[in-house]
Amino acid sequence: VEKIKFQIETAWNANEENYQDTVMYVIKKMDEGCIRVSYFSEGKWKVNEWVKKAILMFFSMREINVIEVGPLEFYDKIPIKNKFKEKGVRVVPPAVARYGSFISPGVTLMPSYVNIGAYIGKDTMIDTWATVGSCAQVGNRVHISGGVGIGGVLEPIQSNPVIIEDDVFIGSRCILVEGVLIEKEAVLGANVVLTSSTKIFDVTREDRAIEMKGFIPKSSVVIPGTYPKKFPSGIYHVPCALIIGKRKDSTNKKTSLNEVLRQHRLSF
Repeated sequence: VEKIKFQIETAWNANEENYQDTVMYVIKKMDEGCIRVSYFSEGKWKVNEWVKKAILMFFSMREINVIEVGPLEFYDKIPIKNKFKEKGVRVVPPAVARYGSFISPGVTLMPSYVNIGAYIGKDTMIDTWATVGSCAQVGNRVHISGGVGIGGVLEPIQSNPVIIEDDVFIGSRCILVEGVLIEKEAVLGANVVLTSSTKIFDVTREDRAIEMKGFIPKSSVVIPGTYPKKFPSGIYHVPCALIIGKRKDSTNKKTSLNEVLRQHRLSF
């Protein structure tokens, strides 16, 4: 890996054209799940910037071609991922995943879209009209509900992708962009919108709310909310996210999620 990393960095910095084989190798290994854009080490997520550089160089070296899939026709630079039966992945038409994304065994893709560089863990559900953007990292046993938008990021090179850890439930029509991190076992209610600048308030304490940005702590139950903000023409309510509870460790994942639905009367 270090040798490949060095070759990609050299080609990127020197703007060399003789790098096609190395770039193709990196994309192939991403497609197989051997190389990832982001990885967890020493208690935090880190970005392989050189992998993102390889993706950008892959785009620049590819020509637009006609891609025929049965009666369907596409016109694009990036091939479509295939051989899902061998990979143990269920794909419902017209779901599409780009070559260079990795989809683990046991994943179900309802009619949805997965972009290059994305990583999807085992037994995860990507529901109808959900989109998994470039380089997004989705863990094991995650449920991405219908219409969810998970943003992609290739530039700036050093930016973190959206990361969703294991056993997370993302409610319908949520939007997650700009490198937000959803930690393990969190539950997001329908229509939660999170960017890097979205204010997130933990309102479970009686003395005061705790404000944070950019991440949802482990096992949090989150709903959309608003907070008042003063503008020249008056006070208006700005969107935010509210942490209103926690999933319990004393129950299994399925039971805990059902309890959340009953206790908080949430829409998912």
